Amino acid sequence: RLLYLLQQETSSTELRTECAVVLGSLAMGTENNVKSLLDCHIIPALLQGLLSPDLKFIEACLRCLRTIFISPVTPEDLLYTDATVISHLMALLSRSRYTQEYICQIFSHCCKGPDHQTILFSHGAVQNIAHLLVSTSYKVRMQALKCFSVLAFENPQVSMTLVNVSVDGELLPQIFVKMLQRDKPIEMQLTSAKCLTSMCRAGAIRTDDSCIVLKTLPCLVRMCSKERLLEERVEGAETLAYLIETDVELQRIASITDHLIVMLADYFKYPSSVSAITDIKRLDHDLKHAHELRQAAFKLYASLGANDEDIRKKIIETENMMDRIVNGLSESSIKVRLAAVRCLHSLSRSVQQLRTSFQDHAVWKPLMKVLQNAPNEILVVASSTLCNLLLEFSPSKEPILESGAIELLCSLTQSENLALRVNGIWALMNMAFQAEQKIKSDILRGLSTEQLFQLLSDSDVNVLMKTLGLLRNLLSTRPHIDHIMSTHGKQIMQAVTLILEGEHNIEVKEQTLCILANIADGTTAKELIMTNDDILQKIKYYMSHSNAKLQLAAMFCISNLIWNEEEGSQERQDKLRDMGIVDILHKLSQSSDPNLCDK
Repeated sequence: RLLYLLQQETSSTELRTECAVVLGSLAMGTENNVKSLLDCHIIPALLQGLLSPDLKFIEACLRCLRTIFISPVTPEDLLYTDATVISHLMALLSRSRYTQEYICQIFSHCCKGPDHQTILFSHGAVQNIAHLLVSTSYKVRMQALKCFSVLAFENPQVSMTLVNVSVDGELLPQIFVKMLQRDKPIEMQLTSAKCLTSMCRAGAIRTDDSCIVLKTLPCLVRMCSKERLLEERVEGAETLAYLIETDVELQRIASITDHLIVMLADYFKYPSSVSAITDIKRLDHDLKHAHELRQAAFKLYASLGANDEDIRKKIIETENMMDRIVNGLSESSIKVRLAAVRCLHSLSRSVQQLRTSFQDHAVWKPLMKVLQNAPNEILVVASSTLCNLLLEFSPSKEPILESGAIELLCSLTQSENLALRVNGIWALMNMAFQAEQKIKSDILRGLSTEQLFQLLSDSDVNVLMKTLGLLRNLLSTRPHIDHIMSTHGKQIMQAVTLILEGEHNIEVKEQTLCILANIADGTTAKELIMTNDDILQKIKYYMSHSNAKLQLAAMFCISNLIWNEEEGSQERQDKLRDMGIVDILHKLSQSSDPNLCDK
């Protein structure tokens, strides 16, 4: 009935305005209220109302629209179904401070992802909203700021534009910095820090710019302190994690600002023990935010420890840190699990920690558990971590093997997901490095020759390089080379031929020639090369190649075939001499490249 009255042209403007106000009040109720309003097609009715000449009515419609759009049950796309709506809203921005506040609020709630950002950007959002940052109304300034924080998030195009926009002769970054100051409301400080963070990550502001190092970063660290509300601490830590994620210098600065590493340990202490029953409300609030806090702390620790060995050491020495990560790996919340794995991955880049803390806490156990049927985003990070735990110097290598890792990793190499294929084969490569023969045989059995060929013909060069690395590691030390070539020789020689004939880059061909040199080092395996004229011709061809790396790798093959003290060396030398290898060597000894000349 209210909607009917709202849409009647014959109703007086006062009546239509009152209807919009009452509908807005109803929308403030439960999510079910909003659902029923949406089912009655309230949005098209209110958008139609925006065409009225009466400002009070327009404001009432916008206020109601704002209330509906900020509800989680309202699909954002409803704002974008009619292309004229956005440009009409842009035009209404100049009408009053209420239209400014509500429209900015609608935009910031309905801008989810790059498509929405592009639509708003191309309708002139930046130019239309910029001057609102200096409005006399705090609410308008705040909503405009929120708009920019969602428009610029992970969006280089918007970020690059913002840097050069000025309002009343002042550039936007300077305006944002003013809004970061300690005397401003926390909400404003946090949101402007988010804007500057997005601009920095997009490359619009340098990471060593004073507005980042001296203003944004310290402001975000302040947001992590105990004085702040839980939700502010979550947002502060997540934004800071994003700001410093890829920059070593910022990681170092953050790690020594306000004892941040110790301060984050407090994020794990919720819900705090409740003494009086009157605190039930607080307990409820703490519980709600507890997993968000843990997720944020793990993320920030992951960013802090991404590159610097000393920072990792400090993180691990923070009270019960390894236990907290291990617990995080088995939490029910998938977001916390992902953040804990990311944190573990970051710390696993440290040789020192792999040998000590990781060993003491048997981190590999929960990690192997996480790898069983986890969603892809967790699998990618967890398998990267496993790659590090399988490095030669890591004491976790043995127990991981015993817990069925080979099978697991072989199955990863068959994944549709590229990152998982790379990690699976990479981990196997690490596992095969200086391993005993049984492990090598198990890997070959687990992979199967078909799968090996599949990986060698993978369209991604990373997969190919890691597979060649695996082969090279499998074919090391003589008894292993002879054993593997006696069982898989034919297929491996086929694979080598395939790659040397294919269109591949220098690195790939160099790896392949190194594998051949390893085979040439075997006692019985040598014969597989000597009896294969096609391969011998290829080695000869690469000795005269234009690239010195390939020439060197080809000469390694030759030198491994001709050692005087090895049985049959005379026949091999004669055959190579007849092929014209000696003439090429004469020519190379005149080379201007000292390495080639020497070899």
